[in-house]
Amino acid sequence: MPATWKRALSMLALAWAGNIALFASDWQAMFLQWWDSSTYNHVLLIPFILGWLISLRWKEVEKLVPQGWWPGLVLFAGAGFLWLLGDFAGLSLATQLGVVLMAQASVLTLLGPRVSAALLFPLAYMLFLVPAGDELIPALQTITARITMALLDLANVPAHIEGVFITTPGGYFEVAEACSGVKFLIAMIAYGALVANVCFASWSRRAAFMALSVAMPILANGVRAWGTIFIAEHRGIAFAAGFDHIFYGWIFFAVVMALVMALAWRFFDRGIDDRMVDAEAIAGNPLLAGLAALSIRPAGALVGMAALALVFTGWGAWANRMEAQVPARIDFPQIPGWRQIDYAPQAAWKPLHTGASHVLLGRFRDRSGHVVDVSFALYATQGDGHEAGGFGQGAIPLDSGWAWERSSPPVAGGQAERIQTAGPVHRLAETFYRSGNLFTGSNSHLKLQNILDRLLLREQTTAALILSSEDGIPGQPAADQSLRAFIDATGPLDAWMDRVASGR
Repeated sequence: MPATWKRALSMLALAWAGNIALFASDWQAMFLQWWDSSTYNHVLLIPFILGWLISLRWKEVEKLVPQGWWPGLVLFAGAGFLWLLGDFAGLSLATQLGVVLMAQASVLTLLGPRVSAALLFPLAYMLFLVPAGDELIPALQTITARITMALLDLANVPAHIEGVFITTPGGYFEVAEACSGVKFLIAMIAYGALVANVCFASWSRRAAFMALSVAMPILANGVRAWGTIFIAEHRGIAFAAGFDHIFYGWIFFAVVMALVMALAWRFFDRGIDDRMVDAEAIAGNPLLAGLAALSIRPAGALVGMAALALVFTGWGAWANRMEAQVPARIDFPQIPGWRQIDYAPQAAWKPLHTGASHVLLGRFRDRSGHVVDVSFALYATQGDGHEAGGFGQGAIPLDSGWAWERSSPPVAGGQAERIQTAGPVHRLAETFYRSGNLFTGSNSHLKLQNILDRLLLREQTTAALILSSEDGIPGQPAADQSLRAFIDATGPLDAWMDRVASGR
């Protein structure tokens, strides 16, 4: 190996080691997700796939001359700033994406644009190291339920759907989070991208294969859900559940993957001996030559990245130490015309407020028979493990038995949704957030407010309020009427939330 390459790779190894050391908690969190979550077990193979992809290109890459490139520092700074925003918002997806982007930007900064162009696909494939996709679960549940209903109709099985709950003569079924198909979809997207690069040269064929890799697992999961219900109609739920885990869990998706490859096989247009990259074409490319003129000494580039990383981690550590003062105790205030009664819901319901300094959960009733359940959480800070609007937080905790049914018109400007659990039992829940002068039902608006507070080093409490009422109970007013009556009694909700949070 030429001496220039030895020096360049040594500096890159040092930069990546520093990345892992400074952002160890993010890399550890990613590894634990790869190891513990079946959704991301396939990511354990990606480092080996990256090594293989580089080996396919190495004979050509080695012909190029690595160089320091100062615009890479701008990209590195952008990735670091993304990490900082994610850290401030308590959004692990952003922090983990940030550390991977910094690793990619290190290659651009220390090896230059020509080498990075030759390694473009392996660099891009590094993005699959980020465990992302759980956010697709609600949408995939809905799509799976709709495909299932269409197939049940074709099979002449009478069925009724409410959100992700399907009722047939044979039983009551939920398209749960584990049945959304997100595991297979994420793995197929990563697999599809690999095959599209290695086996195809035509961009139109690559796009077609990626579309097939996305569509097939979604459709197959709908067939899986339909098959489980169809079998339950004829053999019982217990048999269908066992069959689902054995056949569909271990065989069905392997067959689907083989079918995808069989459909695409005859369209493969890259020869087994074709070069993955052309070093001569890259070296002679005028655009890359112009970019390569923006050079910097590799040692200076390494020092620049280290300085930027320390600035962002230091800023984050300073902001993370800030906590607003909260009262030692908070309680629900008296509400005119309402009294607090024993909390005895038809089906257990307890919103999740991880990391809150105080959490209140109570049931209120007025003289007209309106019943409202109130969940209030007060946070001294927002960050990792303290996210009022984090994934799985709020009215529908993951694995709680409750699932989203549909969005509902808000009663008072919050985020309103109808949720359901076995029974079936229905609830209307409307969520509100309060931070500083912000009063909103939007999780996105809350995140932006929290980020701005941390950037400006402002100490602010954050409060989350969920008003909920069971719906469809004989002799009890409709849920939206109950919520409206409660809000009329409290007065402006932002002022009422401030009163609860003050401990007065």
